[in-house]
Amino acid sequence: MALAKPPTKSGIGMTSLRTRERMLARLREQGIKDEVVLSAMNEIPRHIFVDEALSTRAYEDVSLPIGYSQTISQPYIVARMTEILRNGKPLNKVLEIGTGCGYQTAILSRVAKEVLSLERIRPLVMKARSHLRTLKCNNVKLDHADGSLGLNEYAPFDGIIVTAAAGHVPQELLHQLAVGGRMIIPIGTNTQTLHLFERTNTEFKETKLEPVKFVPLLGGVS
Repeated sequence: MALAKPPTKSGIGMTSLRTRERMLARLREQGIKDEVVLSAMNEIPRHIFVDEALSTRAYEDVSLPIGYSQTISQPYIVARMTEILRNGKPLNKVLEIGTGCGYQTAILSRVAKEVLSLERIRPLVMKARSHLRTLKCNNVKLDHADGSLGLNEYAPFDGIIVTAAAGHVPQELLHQLAVGGRMIIPIGTNTQTLHLFERTNTEFKETKLEPVKFVPLLGGVS
């Protein structure tokens, strides 16, 4: 599959095709194989989601602060979680818990038919909406809400992606998965591990994947 040429954004430096291509090459070296995910990572400009002072680091494989004690995840983690969620298949309706600045949301908008995303911090909701509007992510519905509760009225979901670490397995989210659906979520406090849950007709299959580091999943709104 040919990778789409990334859009040019004026006013911020890191827009060159070569810079984006280096990130993609690194993702391939790190084991990302899904061409649909790689195409999305190529198309969505990460630098517009970070403060201009950090734009020179936008395509490094690091998480970066976005304010309010939150971060934008490193490109590898975004690609890895998206690849696991897709599992090589088209996604219809996806729920994201923890919009943050909207980068992961924008990637999801390119690999799923419909994305519903929840963020508990109002100023981040406003920032994310602006970014998503700029990129014409018209298949995203973003709400200011307590993501730990999910969005039961729109369930079931083909995929659920949680971008903050839960202290325990959130049963409310599990039961919002469709049969055949997948949830990818970091679990733990001091030590965190990425977990995959798959819903079958009779059970939830759990697979522990790899160590990660995320901000904690909190309830309520602010």
